Amino acid sequence: MNNCAVVGINWGDEGKGRMVDLLTESFDIVVRYQGGGNAGHTVINDKGKFALHLLPSGILRDGVVNILGNGVAMDPQNLLTEIAQVEEKGVKITPDNLKISDRASLLMPWHRDLDELEEMRLKDKKFGSTKQGIAPFYSDKYQKKTILAGELFYPERLKEHLKDLMEWKNLILTKVYNAKPYTEEMLDAWVKDYCEKIKPFVCDTGSFLKNASKAGKKILFEAQLGSLRDLDYGIHPYTTSSNTSAAYAPIGSGFPGVKIDEVLGVVKAYSTCVGEGPFVSEMFGEEADKLREEGAEYGAKTGRPRRVGALDIVATRYGIEVQAATGIAITKLDVLSYMDKIPVCVKYEVNGKETDDFPFPAALDDAKPVIKYFDGWKCDISKITKWDDLPKEAKEYINFIEKEVGCPVTYVSVGAERDAIIIR
Repeated sequence: MNNCAVVGINWGDEGKGRMVDLLTESFDIVVRYQGGGNAGHTVINDKGKFALHLLPSGILRDGVVNILGNGVAMDPQNLLTEIAQVEEKGVKITPDNLKISDRASLLMPWHRDLDELEEMRLKDKKFGSTKQGIAPFYSDKYQKKTILAGELFYPERLKEHLKDLMEWKNLILTKVYNAKPYTEEMLDAWVKDYCEKIKPFVCDTGSFLKNASKAGKKILFEAQLGSLRDLDYGIHPYTTSSNTSAAYAPIGSGFPGVKIDEVLGVVKAYSTCVGEGPFVSEMFGEEADKLREEGAEYGAKTGRPRRVGALDIVATRYGIEVQAATGIAITKLDVLSYMDKIPVCVKYEVNGKETDDFPFPAALDDAKPVIKYFDGWKCDISKITKWDDLPKEAKEYINFIEKEVGCPVTYVSVGAERDAIIIR
């Protein structure tokens, strides 16, 4: 496998970290190219169980270089906390295996404040933010009102830049939200306590990637969230504030000229959704509670119960098109082993007509799921590592998905552990 992007096909939380951790055996470099500390990539391997947020999932594989690209919402405070948590479990993190792009913008303390203040203002119309400051951060980035990580090496310029940004931001905090303003002393402390400590990791990662590529190194690009949370192609306005698509990987990684040879889309064997917004195949009541418990469906970052539903073929087919996926990995197939009949949303009904097409966001609230049921296999499949050993019903389920979405299923995960995988 050459350069590859691992991306989410649906609403996120599909198991991308689990797949990156597996695939890094064949790669030299892992790059996070968008999103921020609102990610929750759960990884279980011989080193333990980890919930990674900013750190690329390749950080747990010895010998792999991990990069936070310029497209990432670089939060120094959260990153240092996460590094400490990972190092407590025996994983050493140094500038040799973690590098931060000098062109990555820094997420400021006021971004988290504004995120929470805006959700409070919206009340019952809130977006379901994780309150990690992501939307305010990207808003400021596109207004060119952020600090670049590389500015940490220019302290006088940094101090003046921070002062200018603070004066502007305090107007919003005090006049719009009636909140407390920031002071220069507060920002000086933030720089000293957090920014200075990440400085050893900051470098020209663009040059590093170009030189590594010339030397024949293989690069894995790790996305956050999924197609339906993409800022341009997702369920607007209930999206994240960055582009979750593989097409953005060259830009957000810092290596715009890189060629991505393969795109592995990750799809959960059923649907889950964290946050607000339309979710056509959603289950409710006891049926949903049972699936949520069997799958341990709680947000890795927030602990919030995830909304759950039947696998959505319409949304999955659309997500694969958005990502231009060349193959897909089905995760958590083992979770469905308790079901007598497995529901799948095969079409939508919109305005009384059935459709295979994913609707424009404004039409999603009126869409209803058309459900087809498949026989369950009713046995433990978590120890199976060969395709031929799967129950007939499980193979029929996977084959149906593959046919309907028009993309080959190349991996089937039957557990959270690194080795609980079937390679087709």
